[in-house]
Amino acid sequence: MTKRFSEEQIIGFLREVEAGMAVKDLCRKHGFSEAS
Repeated sequence: MTKRFSEEQIIGFLREVEAGMAVKDLCRKHGFSEAS
């Protein structure tokens, strides 16, 4: 199974959530489901 996102990208996603972005908005922006 190949990884779709690099570790750096995942860290960036987590930082966006920590900065106050809603998880559902983050998922929509980057094209993955909340279940991921």
